[in-house]
Amino acid sequence: MSNHTYRPFLDAFLAAWKRSSLMELEHFISKEYQAREVTGGEIADFGYEESIDGWKQGFHFVKANDAKWDVNEMSIIPLREYEIMAILSATIRIQGESMETANLFFNTFKKNNHNDWKLVRSYIEAGVSIEKLKVQHEQPLE
Repeated sequence: MSNHTYRPFLDAFLAAWKRSSLMELEHFISKEYQAREVTGGEIADFGYEESIDGWKQGFHFVKANDAKWDVNEMSIIPLREYEIMAILSATIRIQGESMETANLFFNTFKKNNHNDWKLVRSYIEAGVSIEKLKVQHEQPLE
């Protein structure tokens, strides 16, 4: 990897996510953040404020249902010297049972001039079957 500070950053980002801590997570997201989410074929583009609103809703749902996040690293890809993509799958477990779908995140993190890593871009496939993710993770396409 291009920088030894990335792994501790990603671990802290994922820990904040798993704790449903909006206050912590906000610090990891760039104010210039841009994202595209595809849900059932419908495309939505959004920025920082909409992202924070989305995280707030998701965290509220998890806390209200006494649920837990199940976030998995699928792949880490260095893109440029100070830019790294983390491909993550995330679903929610309620009473120990996983939801039937997950979201697949292609998150790009970039090191800024202040020597901090920030989430700058995301492409999100929402509502992916958990079964399809397991099959692909265990058996790559030929």
